[in-house]
Amino acid sequence: MPGADLLIEARWIVPVEPSRQVLEDHAVALRGARIQALGPVEAMRARFPQARRLRLERHALLPGLVNAHTHLAMNLLRGYADDLPLQSWLTERIWPAETRWVSEEFVRDGTRLALTESLRGGVTCVNDMYFYPEVTGQVARQAGMRAVLGLIVLDFPTAYASGPEEYLAKAVAVHDAFRDDPLVGTAFAPHAPYTVSDRALERIATYQAELDIPIHMHVNETAAEVREHLQRHGERPLERLDRLGLLGPQFIAVHMVVAEAADRERLAARSAHVVHCPESNLKLGSGLCPVAEILGAGINVAIGTDGAASNNDLDLLGETRTAALLAKGLAGARALPAARALEMATLGGARALGLAEETGSLVPGKSADLIAVDLETPETLPCYDVLGQLVYAVSRRQVSDVWVAGRRLLEDRRLTTIDLDDTLERAVWWQQRIARETNT
Repeated sequence: MPGADLLIEARWIVPVEPSRQVLEDHAVALRGARIQALGPVEAMRARFPQARRLRLERHALLPGLVNAHTHLAMNLLRGYADDLPLQSWLTERIWPAETRWVSEEFVRDGTRLALTESLRGGVTCVNDMYFYPEVTGQVARQAGMRAVLGLIVLDFPTAYASGPEEYLAKAVAVHDAFRDDPLVGTAFAPHAPYTVSDRALERIATYQAELDIPIHMHVNETAAEVREHLQRHGERPLERLDRLGLLGPQFIAVHMVVAEAADRERLAARSAHVVHCPESNLKLGSGLCPVAEILGAGINVAIGTDGAASNNDLDLLGETRTAALLAKGLAGARALPAARALEMATLGGARALGLAEETGSLVPGKSADLIAVDLETPETLPCYDVLGQLVYAVSRRQVSDVWVAGRRLLEDRRLTTIDLDDTLERAVWWQQRIARETNT
């Protein structure tokens, strides 16, 4: 019988699969990077007598959270463009700022700051979309984080590339550089239907079929975007993307604030996925994604924070609570129960990224990506319903420990792979530089 290196014994275990299950006084056995077994504490001690034991008497142990859409390096622009609608936010503040400051150094420092925040909030996997994805991958690899690198494509030049040809050439090179990495994968990331031409989208569809990786794209983020697309192309954004060959089981539609019946039917028919980013949508005044109706159509829904320049944080626990409450406000108290919301933040994200066989739930054979959350605090006692507390009451500051592929990246709130002091020092340096140059 194979042994185990570590038994993590917890007051509660929430495996996510099967849904709504909460196991009391159980343990998870880890062997290297994998989950070996789950079971009652005494039975697991007897089965694995040589394993080192970690007792978490106050905690719930659950799968690591999957942030299914973010722009990590934009942490350095947190609060830079507040209180603006999406198009003004993009064209008047963010795109000019990126033109001026984005570089490999910016992405390296911003990504490290974002991964620090993410790990401290219980996120073990991120799906990123930004420039210099090769740099993001290097930082994620150094931190021991699971990441999907967005291979960005736009019609217009940026500091990263001169146009679609160069974006795509760099995309293939980045994919090749990380194709054998056990933790860092790739996804094509055309920015949005209004910033990428038919020709570039057709080429992405061809490459995607060859490389067998997801496509990750902002879609139907505002009603104005859909109206303008109809006027320009004579068809809805998803109709055009479908016609060009992008929609399918590996397509990830981010935002979907506008999700009419025809949109939902098309996504469901193609087995595509939706990423819900409620707080960014709220802050930009973009609208409210009808999550209950999307789920009702049989579409997998994940949760993302978007970037800290529009959110303004990467708090996926808080995002999950907002998602659940918004769904209830739109469609009734039973619209999005706590168990389903937690599944969206874990297994739903893994499914969208094609990683459901690897992460998203605590199942023997899967990667040991898990987090411990202290529930015996003044903010979460008494605890009648563990799932309810995790979604409606828990703060990310109650995340005490994080493992990715069996490696402990957060130990009793202490980062083990990232230099916190240096990360903060670099963030302050960028703040001072950007503030100084903005005002000159």
